[in-house]
Amino acid sequence: MVEDLAKTMVLGALLEKLGDYELVAHWPQGEFHHDVVVRAGARVLVVSTNCNGGVKEVLAFDEMPDRWALWHHRCPTNAEFSGDLPPIRARAVTEHWFDPCALLADDARSELLPEHRARVRGGGWCAR
Repeated sequence: MVEDLAKTMVLGALLEKLGDYELVAHWPQGEFHHDVVVRAGARVLVVSTNCNGGVKEVLAFDEMPDRWALWHHRCPTNAEFSGDLPPIRARAVTEHWFDPCALLADDARSELLPEHRARVRGGGWCAR
């Protein structure tokens, strides 16, 4: 199921293909990563996208994951993330995927001028 959803490559098309779902959360991490959490039947899906809505990864869980535990799973050496992640039941990545920890470095790319941005928990930037 997650592989078919990931093949849509775009968040809007993925949600349309999913059909009946409940939007549970939207967790941006810096400028270039978004986790959209939806409940579809008995599964909780985390759809990771880039800033343009391009699907990077789809994860399936039986229960709601904690945002910071998810990032701890992705970047276990980042001291600002912690927690235990429930078992990942399925995972699919697309050609948009790359190591998300690269977005969190102090010298990570930003489209915001230094005087107009603030660092977010774990790394990455947001507008001041």
